[in-house]
Amino acid sequence: MMSIKKVFLTVVFAWMVFFTIQAKTRKVVYIVLDGIPADYVERVRPKTVFDIADKGAYARAYTGGEIGGYSQTPTISAVGYTNILTGTWLNKHNVPGNSNLKPNYNYWSIFRIAKEQQQDFKTALFSSWVDNRTVLIGEGKEETNQLQIDYVYDGYELDKTRFPEKKDHKQIFEIDSVVCQKAAASIRRDAPDLSWVYLWYTDSGFHLYGDGAFMDDYVNKTDQLIAQIWEAVQYREKMFDEDWLVIVTTDHGRSESGHGHGGQSERERSVWISTNQKKVNNHFGSASLSLVDILPTICHFMDFDVPRDLAFEQDGISFLGKNDISALKTSPYDDTVVLSWNSSSTNNKAIIYMATTNHFKEGGVEEWIELGEVPAKAGAFTVDISQYPASKFYKFVVSTPHNALNRWLRK
Repeated sequence: MMSIKKVFLTVVFAWMVFFTIQAKTRKVVYIVLDGIPADYVERVRPKTVFDIADKGAYARAYTGGEIGGYSQTPTISAVGYTNILTGTWLNKHNVPGNSNLKPNYNYWSIFRIAKEQQQDFKTALFSSWVDNRTVLIGEGKEETNQLQIDYVYDGYELDKTRFPEKKDHKQIFEIDSVVCQKAAASIRRDAPDLSWVYLWYTDSGFHLYGDGAFMDDYVNKTDQLIAQIWEAVQYREKMFDEDWLVIVTTDHGRSESGHGHGGQSERERSVWISTNQKKVNNHFGSASLSLVDILPTICHFMDFDVPRDLAFEQDGISFLGKNDISALKTSPYDDTVVLSWNSSSTNNKAIIYMATTNHFKEGGVEEWIELGEVPAKAGAFTVDISQYPASKFYKFVVSTPHNALNRWLRK
């Protein structure tokens, strides 16, 4: 006769199998609306952006790295896309502008992370600028392990017959319309596991007219385009019992008048994130929320396996799930460096690592030295660098069970 313990374990195992089988398939689509500052989207309140937020959450965020620090990053379009794609700032991804680009592909894009998983995740790109795929993502390049995107709808800006130049560059808005139609249709039909939708016209319109009634109108018109994508996601969730993460964001803010961008003014750095996920953590809505947090959030949602050395280089932290620590700082004093951080953990340990090399940047393996372990709630660790080989450059990582933070220091 089976013992009570065996019966209990059998029942537990059966329920675990049942819930594993019943678990919803997870999918992600993130949408970048080019160049809309946070104050503008909050004033205009485009319907779809805030319908998504009403189901989930909305918060301001920042871009541009640390002002005056090693990670300071221009508030320029391709730079912003790459901040999102790689979860890193300019000092790592090496995209400083919109032309003559030579990304450092050692800092993997979210598309490469997806394609390096054991499961065959399907990816999609819906975009009006072909360089998003061929340069920033690096499709087909040796440096990206011949990365291929499964569903591609882009390059429309090259078709001058279908989309000839029009007053106020409105051919770009027509391209955005096609991009959204293709995205909505593919999501309904193909349901890619990871999709990026990029819309261009809002940035073009601001460059032409700055803040004003014209852009109020086209922010709303662009929002109407993405409504069909949101409807497609809801269709998939209802008809196929899928669980979708939707993120709508922008790549940079604007100057005071709205015409320009690229600098480090508060408005140029001010961006925003709207998501359909309600269970965001405390990082969402904090002053440290930024564009580089989108990649680790997607990785968390999709349960992607990220190699440790790559995770140690990423500059963001997930706004879904648990985080133990945030806001790592370095304070050098003679031969010591005090590492300090904020902690929401009461029980977890923090392991401290240091490297005096930067081999990862060149495609190598970092020589991490494990310095010690403290309770994450301690919020600080002092390093006596005189005990280690002298260097002008240091990398520090504080790692806990739920996230890792990194920081560079030049002496």
